[in-house]
Amino acid sequence: MTIPVLKWAGGKRQLLDDLYDRFPAEYNSYHEPFFGGGALFFDLEPSNGTINDTNTRLINFYEHVRDNPRELIRKLQQFDGPETPANPDQPFNETNRKGREIKNYYYQQRERFNNRVHGDEFDSLEEAALLLYLNRTCFNGLYRENASGDFNVPIGGYVNPDWVRSDEIKQASKVLSNTEILNKNWTYILEKANHGDLVYLDPPYKPMSATEYFNDYSAEGFGKEDQEELCEKAYKLTEKGVHVIVSNSGVTYGMYEDAGFDVGVVGATRSINSDGENRDEVDEIIATNIPEDKRGDFGQQSLVDFNA
Repeated sequence: MTIPVLKWAGGKRQLLDDLYDRFPAEYNSYHEPFFGGGALFFDLEPSNGTINDTNTRLINFYEHVRDNPRELIRKLQQFDGPETPANPDQPFNETNRKGREIKNYYYQQRERFNNRVHGDEFDSLEEAALLLYLNRTCFNGLYRENASGDFNVPIGGYVNPDWVRSDEIKQASKVLSNTEILNKNWTYILEKANHGDLVYLDPPYKPMSATEYFNDYSAEGFGKEDQEELCEKAYKLTEKGVHVIVSNSGVTYGMYEDAGFDVGVVGATRSINSDGENRDEVDEIIATNIPEDKRGDFGQQSLVDFNA
C-alpha cells in the first residue's frame, strides 16, 4: 500500500472496498485514464500499465515523482512556511501580476506557480515542487483554476503542514517506475488497452441520485454528451475483452444498465467540501462488465488517511 502524495477532490479512498469487490480474478495491465490523486492506483500498486490526466501540471508532477524523486524532495525542502514573509530574492516579493500586494510567502509561490500559464519562463521540477507545496498549504487541499488558467485557491489554516512528504514521494516513485504517464484525452485507452487488461474509469462527476436528471448535471465541463461517449467507449472496450470498472454519478445508473453493465449504488462521503459539517453520503454508482463468477477476492489493502 502506498499513500497518495496529493490531496485531490473526488478521491476514491472511501470506495476502495467497493471497487476491489468488482476486480477480476486475473488481469494483465492496469490503466487509469482519469488519474487525479490516484487513490486506487497507489493502494493497488500495479506492476505496469498507464495513467493519464488532462491537467498538464498534474502530469508534470507525477513524471518528476517517478523520474526525479530525490531532486523533487530537495526542492521541497527549500520552501518556507506559508505565513512567512515573501522571499526578497524571488519574483513577486511585493506585488502580483495585477499589482496587488503579496501578503506572504504562500501568495508569492502561488504567483510563481502560474508562470507557465502566462508564458513566463518556468522550470518543470520547480513547478512540480510548487504544486505539492500549494496542495499541502492551500485551503482544504483544493485544486482550482480561474478562466485564465491561474491556480487561485487561497491559503489554508494548517498547523505545521507537511509539504516535503519524502517517504510518500519515494514510495510513489517505485510504484510509478513501470507505469507510462500520459497527458492526453482519455479516449487514448481505446488503442492502449488490450484483451485481459483492466481499465478503471473515474471521470469528473457531480454525485447525484439515480432519480435526478442530466438537465441538472454538470461537472467540470464533463457533461451529458461526454458521459454518453464514456459509456459508449466503455462498451467498445468490453467488445475488445477488456475488464472495465466505472465509478460515476448516480444519474448515470440507467445509461450503464441499458448498456448491459452490472451497476450498483454506493454511498461515498466527499473528502473535500467547503463546509466541513456538510459531508453527507451521496448516491454514486459503480458499473462493471466483470461477471460475479469472474471476480477475485482482493479485499481492501488499506484505508488511506486523507490528512496523512
